Amino acid sequence: MATAILLSALAMSVIVGVRYLLASGGFALATRVRKPGLYRGLGRQIGREIGWSLASALIYGIPAGVVAWGWQARGWTRIYSDMRDFPLWYWPLSVLLYLLAHDAWFYWTHRWMHRPRPFRIAHAVHHASRPPTAWAAMSFHPWEALTGAVVIPALVFLIPIHVAALGMVLTIMTVMGVSNHMGWEMFPHWMVRGPLGRWLITASHHQRHHEHYACNYGLYFRFWDRLCGTDRGLGSFRETA
Repeated sequence: MATAILLSALAMSVIVGVRYLLASGGFALATRVRKPGLYRGLGRQIGREIGWSLASALIYGIPAGVVAWGWQARGWTRIYSDMRDFPLWYWPLSVLLYLLAHDAWFYWTHRWMHRPRPFRIAHAVHHASRPPTAWAAMSFHPWEALTGAVVIPALVFLIPIHVAALGMVLTIMTVMGVSNHMGWEMFPHWMVRGPLGRWLITASHHQRHHEHYACNYGLYFRFWDRLCGTDRGLGSFRETA
């Protein structure tokens, strides 16, 4: 049993690492095409971001692997594969519930990480990316990676979710995490500056966090920042030569 759990954890770490390389690499390539020169001179920083991110992938894979083994071998979780187990309308609702729960967890742990001691010990690694790049999405100190690694594995024991819906949650998490750090805005102006952008977080909103630190802590939605008075609007981006 221990060997099976270990292999599952190792496999999930590899999957998370490959997902990171593909997603961040894809968005970095898009940046090279759309914003040539934006990452010029950031080679050493990007190398550090990749190193920390691959270490984080290993940490993320451990609880994910344990949960994956428990789901398949013991039926521990509330993940289901038969669409008939719940009404069809529950599929998108479960995705939203996971995003809301993850966003709340991220806001409060992220805000805590900005207290002097946790910041100095752990979160400073992430903010060493100045400016952040598409490779910085998982650039975390191991202690910070642990806070992010447990939330989705914990939720699958609490909230029922179809395996494909879980895949959707992980895809959204990956895309948002990478795109929010690209250093430019990929979403259209009408969305970012319009009513939808008042509630959804994109790179413009997260950029302000990397500019001023003590604001804009959310991951997907702006309502925690608005409710707690930590929303400081949208940031500016580095100009290319």
